[in-house]
Order: sequence, then C-alpha cells, then structure tokens
Amino acid sequence: MPRIIAGQAGGLQLSSVPGDGTRPTTDRTREALFSWLAARGWLEETAVVDLFAGSGALGGEAASRGAARVLLVERDRRAAGVCRKNAAAVNHRLGRDVVQVAVGAVDQVLSGPAGAGPWDLVLADPPYPLEGPALTATLERIAAVMAPGGLLVLERSVRSVEPEWPAGIEVLEARTYGETVLYYCLGPDDTASGDPDAGAGDGAGHSAG
Repeated sequence: MPRIIAGQAGGLQLSSVPGDGTRPTTDRTREALFSWLAARGWLEETAVVDLFAGSGALGGEAASRGAARVLLVERDRRAAGVCRKNAAAVNHRLGRDVVQVAVGAVDQVLSGPAGAGPWDLVLADPPYPLEGPALTATLERIAAVMAPGGLLVLERSVRSVEPEWPAGIEVLEARTYGETVLYYCLGPDDTASGDPDAGAGDGAGHSAG
C-alpha cells in the first residue's frame, strides 16, 4: 500500500488501485524524484498537475511537501475513484483543499478549463505502449499548458524509445532507477512576453539544473 513519504502528510497511508490496470511508481523512484525536486525548489507554493495519476500518490506527495494546488488527472473511473479517496485523505491531513481530481483523457482535460494551467510542475507517467507520434502529441499538449520555464518529469521504461521531444522542451537530465527512467525537462520559456517576472512563482523554475 502506498504512503506519503514526507512533508505535512508524511506517513499517511494511501489506497491503491485494485488489479493490474495501473503501474504505480515504486517507493524508491518516488523518493528519488521528490528528493531531486525538493533540492531544486520545485515544490513550495507551486501549481502541480499529475497526469495519468493512477492512485494519485505523486500528486499527494507534492501537496504534502508544499505545493499550492495539485490536480490529479485520470481517465479510468475506478482509478479516479481511488484518486478522490486519496485526495480527500491528503486534504484532511493538510487542513485545506489542495488536491483536486479531474476525470478524463489527458489531452481532453488539458484542453479544458480544469487543466488549462499554467502549471509550474507536470508529473507524467503515461502507459508505456503510448509511444511515437501519439506520445509526441501528448507532450505538445503538455508544453502548451506549462508555466514559462516550468518543469516536466516524464516517467518511462528503460526499454522504451526516448520520446521525440516537441519544440521548446529541453531535457535537463535522465536518471535511471531500476526499470524506470525519469526525464527531467524544462518547458518553453516565454521570452516574448517581455515580463521579467513571468514564470513559476516563488522561485520555482529558477534553480533547476
């Protein structure tokens, strides 16, 4: 059974999705991911979206560690029900409504008002069979809703072909944890706005790398 590793809701037991229809991120990978994010200031007061959320453990962890708001996006209705249960548990522990759930396909949700962003941090764990042009199209949709200079973390299998990254996505590094590889990527930087304060709030997005 997954649990929140650290933060205000640290130790909270979460519900898991029954069956083998989802692929939970391992505790080891999740701990390494959030250590990387915390060390670079990507969690405090940020807007976070957890795509292909499964049980919502990644988004719940982000909320526990200081995210200002978190959206869990899950298409499967049974998994979405688990997301709602876990979101309620995390929100109760935090004493405020930080985590919300959107049910639907990722592209659909990101095209609507709930998922339009801008998002400082995007956590994406798409099904491994989603590859090639279909994955690139999803990455393009993600890039369109990221805050200027925001961060995308994409989880893939070590046996998966590296995605064809859309314009504006810069891979900072790829780290391997067992059978999993995490790509840490900067999103498009909105230099055309001329606003020196544009970008993720409260320092997020300025200390990565």
